[in-house]
Amino acid sequence: MSDNLVSIIIPLYNKEAYIEETIKNIKEQSYSNWELIIVDDCSNDNSYSIAKKYINEKISVIKNEEKQGAAKTRNKGLEIAKGRFICFQDADDLWEKTKLEKQLKFMKNFSYTSFRYMTKNGKIKAKSVKVQEKLTYSEALKNTRILTISVMIDITKIDKGLLNMPDVPSEDVATWWGILEKGYIAYGINECLVYYRQVPNSLTSNKFISSRNRWNLYRKYKKFSFIKSLYYFLHYVYFAIIKRI
Repeated sequence: MSDNLVSIIIPLYNKEAYIEETIKNIKEQSYSNWELIIVDDCSNDNSYSIAKKYINEKISVIKNEEKQGAAKTRNKGLEIAKGRFICFQDADDLWEKTKLEKQLKFMKNFSYTSFRYMTKNGKIKAKSVKVQEKLTYSEALKNTRILTISVMIDITKIDKGLLNMPDVPSEDVATWWGILEKGYIAYGINECLVYYRQVPNSLTSNKFISSRNRWNLYRKYKKFSFIKSLYYFLHYVYFAIIKRI
């Protein structure tokens, strides 16, 4: 493990329209001690070919032998990450140029930031989604406002193994719950440092699928009772509505 090195992991699948912009965005970060690990999940467009053009001493591009899905693809990148700090980025999203620098200055053990949505064409929406100053496990079950692309985790303080994502829908939410359940606290930076691209027909843009996945996390993954699941699910729905007002 390299001290103060930030390992950035990108799962890549059919994002030929965006991956180049995302790579260039990371290269423009004001903090320069980073490595970028791109894991292609058997794209059937030109994503892998585009990403390979950027291979150098700081950027690695590898390819799954068969399609694995987002969780296993991120985990593969995590296996080879050398940094003390782990960040996740998606192949079509963007960061503020000072994202790493500001987050490192703020860092405790687990941090995440406010964010803004942007359109498919990159138009950034005015309203930012604010985050909690501190987030515990019980609070996260009601309202997990942790956007994966905003996360930074110090693996000298949180075991790297806890970052391995389970192969379930909403695997990222399940991962943050798993870490917080161990007694850790996630600390929010109420400054918009990341931009999440809303692409029509994506899983996250489909509210029904997102709600179903959350319900299944309560019932099937956490194995909560129906009443306990309903209690947390109603909170989830309430906060989802408030976020959009």
